[in-house]
Formats: sequence, C-alpha cells, structure tokens
Amino acid sequence: MRIHKYISLTGFCSRRETDRLLKNGRISINGEVANKDSFVLETDTVLIDGKVIPQKTSAVYLAFNKPVGVTTTSNPGIDGNILAYIELSERVFAVGRLDKASQGLILLTNDGELANRISQADYGHEKEYEVTVNQPVTDLFLQKMAQGVFILDSVTKPAKTELISKYVFRITLTQGLNRQIRRMCKTLGYEVEKLERIRIMNIHLHALEVGKWRYLRDDELIELKKGLEI
Repeated sequence: MRIHKYISLTGFCSRRETDRLLKNGRISINGEVANKDSFVLETDTVLIDGKVIPQKTSAVYLAFNKPVGVTTTSNPGIDGNILAYIELSERVFAVGRLDKASQGLILLTNDGELANRISQADYGHEKEYEVTVNQPVTDLFLQKMAQGVFILDSVTKPAKTELISKYVFRITLTQGLNRQIRRMCKTLGYEVEKLERIRIMNIHLHALEVGKWRYLRDDELIELKKGLEI
C-alpha cells in the first residue's frame, strides 16, 4: 500500500502530518528515505525518526472545542499546537483543520480511515459554522454565500445559510478550502469578527466549553461511521 495509507492505518498521525514527515526525510523504508510515491510491502520495515512506529492501541474518538490561538497541528515544534493543549495520554491527531483565529469543534482520533473519509472533499460531508461579521447581514449577502463565491481561482460549492441576528449568520459547507469562509466574506465586502464551527456531520458542539474535550458517545460514533459508510 502507499506510504500515506500505511502511516494513517497505524494511527501515528494524519496524512497531512505524514506529508510533513516525508518532506523532511523523517520516514524510512528498509533504511531508505521514503517519499510521497513510496509503497510499503508486508515484509518492509518502516521507521519514523529511526524508531519503530508505536503499536496502535484501541481506537480513540474525541470532540474538542478549540479556543482561538490554538494551532491545528500535531507538530510539537509549533507553539500552541493542539496536542500540547489537550495533554492527552493517547496519541491522536486532528481531523481536518480550523485556523488559529477561529474556534469551535475539532474531532481528534487515531483512526486513519475515519479521518480520511471526513476530510476528503469528494464525500461532501457537512460542517456547520456560526459567523459574526462587521456589518449587518443582508438577504443578498446570504444568497450569494449560498450560491457560491469566487475565491482561490474557483467558485465555492453551494452552501446552506441562515440568519441568526443582525450581525450573525450560520453557514453549512461541504468543502474545506483554506480560510474559506473568511475569504468568501471578504470578497463580498464583509470582515469576519468571530468564526465558530458548531457541527461536523452528526457531531454537535452543544454545551462543550471552550478549551474542553470529551469522548464521543457510542450512539454518535455509530451514526458517524454509518454516514461515512465504514
């Protein structure tokens, strides 16, 4: 199998983190430095930083309410990284990303298959956000946000929008372009003052306090895996 899938199945880190390790020459196969096109056979020895990949323990699934200022990365060399903040004994990685200036729901797991299914845009899984902007939200603004906005050389996919109050709206996306909502708003003449993710598929933020995390309930996990066809 490809090196990305192999590392992902071990639960050591996400595919995005694997990319970083490969780029820095930190993964080897049978003593040879691996690259993004490397394949792993059953008899191969794969090392990270010259060490055997830790044996994966039981699967872990967490919901975390990320505060502003925490960076969604497992890289220990980055100040304010998400793993240093939650201080969990089990090794997990974040599913997808949420920029440093934003807050809200992040899922963390050591289940590579589940993480990849959620993160891949082709599957079209919903993620819902509550957004506060610097001027009154108009019907025309909501309509344009829902229809699609030209950013990053393409038009965003159709979205669902809902007015919450004079300066606050909700938007449900099925893709995750870099700083997508902020770029969409800016294109339409708005500035985002607060951005909070409140839902990923069937997992809701609800009353989880900022900076706190919890394990997913069994019923949540069953429904989540059903929606991912796992």
